[in-house]
Amino acid sequence: MFKKIKYAIMAVFILTGLFAGAQDKSPVINVITVNGVITSPTAKYVAAGIEDAQKENAEALVILLDTPGGMDTAMREIAKSILNAPLPVIVYVSPSGARAASAGVIITQAAHIAAMAPGTNIGAAHPVAIGIGGKEMDETMSAKLENDAAAYARSIAKTRGRSEDWVEKAVRKSESITADEALKLNVVDYVAADLKTLLAAIDQKKIDLVSGTKVLTTVNAVIVDKKMGTRQSILSAISDPNISYLLLLIGLAGLYFEFSTPGAILPGVIGGISLLLAFFGLSTLPVNYTGVLLIIFGIILFIAEIKIMSHGMLTVGGVISLAMGSLLLFDTPEPALRLSFQVLIPAVVVASAFFIVIIYLAVKAQMRKHFTGAEAMIGEEVEIVKDIDREGDVFIKGEYWKARSEEPIKKGARAKIIKVEGMKLLVEEIK
Repeated sequence: MFKKIKYAIMAVFILTGLFAGAQDKSPVINVITVNGVITSPTAKYVAAGIEDAQKENAEALVILLDTPGGMDTAMREIAKSILNAPLPVIVYVSPSGARAASAGVIITQAAHIAAMAPGTNIGAAHPVAIGIGGKEMDETMSAKLENDAAAYARSIAKTRGRSEDWVEKAVRKSESITADEALKLNVVDYVAADLKTLLAAIDQKKIDLVSGTKVLTTVNAVIVDKKMGTRQSILSAISDPNISYLLLLIGLAGLYFEFSTPGAILPGVIGGISLLLAFFGLSTLPVNYTGVLLIIFGIILFIAEIKIMSHGMLTVGGVISLAMGSLLLFDTPEPALRLSFQVLIPAVVVASAFFIVIIYLAVKAQMRKHFTGAEAMIGEEVEIVKDIDREGDVFIKGEYWKARSEEPIKKGARAKIIKVEGMKLLVEEIK
């Protein structure tokens, strides 16, 4: 009887403990950070973040957003991932001083919950009119692009129950507002000082997902910060216009050095790798291929300077071509996708100086007097050891050579070598 009571008490304690453990289990909130230009790798990072959150059975995914804008295609991929996400996605424009500009507006509107930190702003979502070769579109095409972007923004805002009128103004008039204004105009749902405050505010909020309605539980949530992986970080960095541009210059400089001084190997390897990485970065950006061709043409002019004595004219042309190509490389009104002048000017100066130094050294080596081989003998003095009528013998540096001359030269006279003809010397008497 005593044993039965003992086992019953133990069972009660175990079940109570299991129940308490289940009750105390805190919800998990995954957090990813999107900071910088919106590119294709950014879209893949967001999609992977949503997929990982679902696999880990997270309560929701929070995207900490701070972006000046970016590619339209990448923005649409992110919006599509959020709109079809199997769990709540919260976009939080944070920290103070951050912004959700251009593409960031649509990403914020696509979120199930949109929030901003005090001191942040949102807006300026006018579409970038980029045509073929980086040229601006005509008015008709630009209007079509603007109408499409406005309709897209309105449809997303309507889906989330937010202000359709304001997002259209952001697209058509590049309107931008503060966090407090965004809350008043129903552009965002919350303004919160930090993530903890935001999670407390949205507890027990009903979220409409594709699969149905979900009630958020965010009190005492465990926040799991999901950093961008090494591979994604590298691809994201390469997709930055400034990094892609520098990799392009390094690649071309490395290959140029390898071709001008064969056998160096290392510059060629570094140049090849940099060039391939640059091509990947450029493939994710709105590149004006006229700019790329001008940069390559500039390198060709630098190479030609070594082969053709133009007295520096080809080098000047190469510097101008390199500078103009750099200016046109990312010909877009979107500030986030433009090449920074703080990068462009030093890069052009350093690259031009590098090519000029290599050209100087190469030309100097070509003009330097030869110390070995047949060329080194030209101009040397010889002693005539046998009369030269048409042919004779001469002595130079401990060796006897057959020689000929246009005029007869007597034995014992001094002469200089004019030309080396195989194993025979053409000499001329020193008078």
